[in-house]
Amino acid sequence: MNRKELNPDASPQAAYGARLRSLREKRGWTQEELGTRTNYSSVHVSAIETGRKPPTLRFSRSTDQAFGLAGRADAFERWYREMKHSALLEGFPEYVKHEARAVEIRLFEIGIIPGLLQTPAYARALADGDAGRGTITPDQVAERVSVLAERQATLVRTRPPTMLVVMDESCIRRPVGGATVMNEQFQRLVEFAALPNSMLQVAPYDMGERRPFNLPLNLLTLPDRSMMAYAESQARGHLEREPTFVLSALSAYHQLQAEALSQTESVAVINQLRKGTT
Repeated sequence: MNRKELNPDASPQAAYGARLRSLREKRGWTQEELGTRTNYSSVHVSAIETGRKPPTLRFSRSTDQAFGLAGRADAFERWYREMKHSALLEGFPEYVKHEARAVEIRLFEIGIIPGLLQTPAYARALADGDAGRGTITPDQVAERVSVLAERQATLVRTRPPTMLVVMDESCIRRPVGGATVMNEQFQRLVEFAALPNSMLQVAPYDMGERRPFNLPLNLLTLPDRSMMAYAESQARGHLEREPTFVLSALSAYHQLQAEALSQTESVAVINQLRKGTT
């Protein structure tokens, strides 16, 4: 029988499945035996363990009864509720672990300032906007801002990574949080551009069809010089290690840098916009 290896760091759903398998095997139960105890099929149990299907509240409660975990802090029901209400995209936690070790970080963003360059006020304004639309809860606002602060803190180290950032012009044209927040944010960008290990460029609107990316993209170079790419859809994030794809994305990123404004030109545009916020 083929046994799929599990990566609990891939997502909260993957961690849930890995723990389920671990507890089941410690009891010496087969998937069919656990299914019998929870009134689910062995196929359903397998799909939960391997992350092919998300757990439900009913499944979590049945599993807690089978393992004697009901009401405990480590209950599957509690895990399910935390996972259900998390503000983080599936796939993002794994990416963050690699980001913290990267020696080079290349970013391309559309519409908003890249997270690693956001000020706390700018980040909270974005999160509050999502909460106002009902897409996240107030608790998730705090979680999102906290995770961003932790990501930024990991990059302040003895040998910080080289960071190459290209922002679509929409990132700096879109007002977020009002004039005071934007003024502070523009100042943060100018300070970032002055760092010895950074490069900041704006991809102007008039690049038109020459802009190679239509979605945000992150490219990481790790200490062993291996590379990976990370991209997000509306619902989830995806980490890609396949060399052909990553090298193609790197080549397109080099093209993007060649077509974008230079750092000097980009800072001049940002400073011009900043005058309108003071």
